[in-house]
Amino acid sequence: MTCKIFAEVVVDNTSSSTDKLFTYSIPSKYEKDAKIGRKVLVPFGRGNKLVEGMIINLINHTDVDFDRLKPIKTVLHDSIFLSENLIKLSLWIKDMYMAQYSEVIKTMMPSGTTNKVIELISLTCKEEDIYHKVKSKNGIKILEYLFKYGESDLQKIKEATGITNINPSINLLLKNSLIQIDKRISAEVNKKYEKFIYKKFSGKDRDNILGNIAPNATKQKEIIKYIQDKEVVSLKELMIDTNCSLSSVKSLEEKGYLKIEEIEVRREAITKEIHLYKKLDLTKDQQKCVDAIYNDYVENGFNKFLIHGVTGSGKTEIYLQLIEKILDMGKEAIVLVPEISLTPQTVERFAGRFKNKVAVLHSGLSYGERYDEWRKIKAGEVQIAVGARSAIFAPFDNLGLIIIDEEHETSYKSSINPKYNAIEVGEKRCEIENATLILGSATPSIESYYKAKEGEYKLLELPNRVNNKSLPKIEVIDMKTELDNGNKSMFSNELYNAIRDNLNNKKQTILFLNRRGFSTFVSCRKCGFVVKCKECDIALTYHGAQNILKCHYCGYTFKPPTVCPSCQSKYIKYFGIGTQKVEDEVKKLFPQGRIVRMDMDTTSTKGSHERIFEKMKKGSIDILIGTQMISKGLDFPNVTLVGIIAADTTLNIPDFKASERTFQLLTQVGGRAGRGEYEGRVILQTYEPDHYSILTAQYHDYISFYEKEISIRKAFDYPPFTNIVSIIVSGENEKDVFESSKQIANKIKEDIIKETNDLDLVNKIIGPMEAPIYRIKGRFRRQIIIKIKESRLSLIIKVLDRVNKESRTKNYFENIRISTDINPVSII
Repeated sequence: MTCKIFAEVVVDNTSSSTDKLFTYSIPSKYEKDAKIGRKVLVPFGRGNKLVEGMIINLINHTDVDFDRLKPIKTVLHDSIFLSENLIKLSLWIKDMYMAQYSEVIKTMMPSGTTNKVIELISLTCKEEDIYHKVKSKNGIKILEYLFKYGESDLQKIKEATGITNINPSINLLLKNSLIQIDKRISAEVNKKYEKFIYKKFSGKDRDNILGNIAPNATKQKEIIKYIQDKEVVSLKELMIDTNCSLSSVKSLEEKGYLKIEEIEVRREAITKEIHLYKKLDLTKDQQKCVDAIYNDYVENGFNKFLIHGVTGSGKTEIYLQLIEKILDMGKEAIVLVPEISLTPQTVERFAGRFKNKVAVLHSGLSYGERYDEWRKIKAGEVQIAVGARSAIFAPFDNLGLIIIDEEHETSYKSSINPKYNAIEVGEKRCEIENATLILGSATPSIESYYKAKEGEYKLLELPNRVNNKSLPKIEVIDMKTELDNGNKSMFSNELYNAIRDNLNNKKQTILFLNRRGFSTFVSCRKCGFVVKCKECDIALTYHGAQNILKCHYCGYTFKPPTVCPSCQSKYIKYFGIGTQKVEDEVKKLFPQGRIVRMDMDTTSTKGSHERIFEKMKKGSIDILIGTQMISKGLDFPNVTLVGIIAADTTLNIPDFKASERTFQLLTQVGGRAGRGEYEGRVILQTYEPDHYSILTAQYHDYISFYEKEISIRKAFDYPPFTNIVSIIVSGENEKDVFESSKQIANKIKEDIIKETNDLDLVNKIIGPMEAPIYRIKGRFRRQIIIKIKESRLSLIIKVLDRVNKESRTKNYFENIRISTDINPVSII
């Protein structure tokens, strides 16, 4: 048998049983077009239904019976395809995060671009006497519907006619050649086209043309006069400006005076006017960073850098000047920011410097806008992609640089399948494409800084602000003292007076509420005591249904106290406060202020981040109230006061990263003050003023915080010294969830013993136990936690992947879902 080339294809099907590569033969006419990363239509399943797939690999075989394989039906020649490097990356993501092939491929592609094959039914003859050829009532119903509405798909006809068993009638009409079925390829989002009018006469002919048009055709004459000085105009614009009908335009086209043509129109993600963002002189520290990274890239290509620079130290200018150098080499760059709220400002700076070389990719865009931005990148029309997490997959073919700003942010970790970490994906992509990775933050994650100290990343420091201004002073207010003095308000006297003074001085204020997390912890307002686990030093979570406090690392439980165990005060309560409550209180206290709230509730509509950003920049907001989205990256020179309402909210969530997140948020939000010519002031309210994360944040002292935190991580065997794997088993039947979670935990232990006979590793498995939020949307949830060293991580991934597949295949219980997350943002 002669050697043939076959295609291994991932099909668009999310069933676990189809999560594998399917081999198809390649017809000779498609041999040149059938390349890795290309979309294809293939017959699939017993009915050979045409579905979209993607070629993942091409293989040579001499021992396969060519005639038994199904052939690829069509190679799709659209612009949405992946490079071989991105296919390599997709396979790594699949294995690393235990994801399905189709999940990973869809994550890499712009939403709404999956092609579906639809069957459209239409009449072969539009004469009404065709009804006489049909005797069945159902057949007549179908013909009447098609005669009235034109071609349609089977489901619409079925719904409109009310015929439940419609196939026999359709088959009979086909047999009598009264209808036909056409197969068409369709996607949710496609290129956008608009009609344009081209002038086909010269100005000197205008009077002759007007004389040849009938006297009563006034609109036609108006159109000729309108277009006489234009070469081309959109049909929509012409019809609006002249208030004419389409028939008037078509009449002029028939006379040869105009030509109507459909042209693709790009949906632009950057619609506002962008002003020049001038190149700045670098400080010595900035220049050292640029030189170190650029020279290393020229010599080595792939490398990883961590820039640790205080807030306002000019990291963005370093990124801009590095990209300028990279672009001069013919390379391309990806810039990630953690929040959509940061994208407007980042785009403004990058587009202001690089003009039309910038594309934008984030979830705030419409499907059509993302589709067009993606195609611009793929076609080589732009060299820079700016966006949130998913922009890591921007389809550049000559990548030189990936920059991940505010690298400590949790939004770089996906919470839905595939549960990838954009930093890890960025490292792998840079390795594959011989590019350089730059991470930047004023408060690097403990894991990243540890890697830098261990030499895995190259560490670069920016200890000073670019304008030589000192970092804003952070004043810590002990809210226990406020309570003792009779102040039961959410605002200390100091913060109230500072807001009032700022309003009088026409300066802007940011009020930040540390509202991350939804677990309620128990705290004493008198002495600041928080009920914690004795074994894990983690705040216990309150479970209302059972009226218990529980640790979700070791399972320890405790009955909630009614008085404070430390000072016997009655002021022990469940701690929690919302931004809306803060907004209401601020409006009562400062009715003269222009107050805006920025959180998930107020930024759900398209363009809301940009609108608030512009208002703040123009000075039409006096007090901005917000959550994490206002804590980083935003630069407003007139903000001179930042008030942190409750620093304890993240400090006491039941998570080993609670102290780290608190320090990061306090330092980041504090860095929003005093970035212009005026000195900044930060007032931080807390019930735990002596906690090390607050003491170190007060002095912007990352190194002291890191040294304290890393010693705790080592003592309790937390990341970066180990990996944490979280497995959530959920379902609507509580008993089934309980039984299946036990079965899955036992199966994991059995497989580990078979693989390694390592009882210590088995003992690292905690649970199953109730998840911190035991029930969500009617589904009960139980959790299994595994602590695993880096050297054994690949083994655990292999075991968990096998157990997950076996559980789905054997279907021990109906409607049971298993969600596995490696190093999750939080185990809650």
